Amino acid sequence: MPPSRGLVLGCGGTLGAAWTIGALHSLQQALQWDPRDAEVLVGTSAGAEVAAMLGGGIGVADLLAAQLAGQDARPELVRHFAAPPRAIPPRPAAFPGSPRLARRALRRSVPVLAGLSGLLPQGRGDNRRMAALADFLTPAGQWVRHPATWLVATDFDTGRRTVFGHPDTRPVALWDALRASWAVPGWFPPVRIDGRRYADGGILSTASADLLADGGLDEVYVIAPMSSRTPGPRSGLGRAEALLRRVMTRTLDAECAALRATGVRVVRIEPTAADLKVMGGNFMDPRRRLTVLETSLRTTRAVVRDRLRSTARPADARTGA
Repeated sequence: MPPSRGLVLGCGGTLGAAWTIGALHSLQQALQWDPRDAEVLVGTSAGAEVAAMLGGGIGVADLLAAQLAGQDARPELVRHFAAPPRAIPPRPAAFPGSPRLARRALRRSVPVLAGLSGLLPQGRGDNRRMAALADFLTPAGQWVRHPATWLVATDFDTGRRTVFGHPDTRPVALWDALRASWAVPGWFPPVRIDGRRYADGGILSTASADLLADGGLDEVYVIAPMSSRTPGPRSGLGRAEALLRRVMTRTLDAECAALRATGVRVVRIEPTAADLKVMGGNFMDPRRRLTVLETSLRTTRAVVRDRLRSTARPADARTGA
């Protein structure tokens, strides 16, 4: 009987989405397993974008072809990937996005990163591309066909993690959930749903892998473009990005430990120093997208192979998994 598997896709902006698709291709090749068959798909921000496409029936081969604008690629996906957000956000509003969230961080009721996100000026970016993607994936007002596609956002006033698509969360349209999970503070305004404001799920966690701790799964595959064991030397804007990456890595460390404590096999895939070098300090820079994807296709092949070997159980080793 095959193991039950969960797939967790972390945040990472335009470049993180491209890197994630390269990593998914390597994982699919190594396991001979279609990620669309995961029992649960968890996505945060850019990871929510990719998880929604998987949950909507789009395969990894189609995602890769669209990123590369191949001849056989689906035109709707090509247009989506060819029109990412600008590398620098439009001039934001003159007021902070969420003073309430910042005050909660001062009282230590939410993480510091969440508080800093609330202090950023409210973004004015236009995220209609996510709405267009949702309209392509599913009829208006509905959810994707995979019933356990969970898209993570943050209540931008209380700091509470909200998992759209989860059985314990009130149903919403994919159109709203995608825009909310991708509402990067400073770039895009929060998304109002049922009277509450929601922003990027990465404010609280790069991947929210701990959501699967009680899922009864055998294996969880975590693809986290904003986590890294080998950050390497950084300069300029890269220093700020490296600091953010360290915070997110520590959070993911704790989440993966919680998963392993329940007996789950955790396979964690994250960028190497070579990946970070081509990513640079701005994870929204669209000029680097294809270079990041091509590098990921090369580096993640070895990373996936090593992680599968290092986390293998005796039965897995005998079957070659």
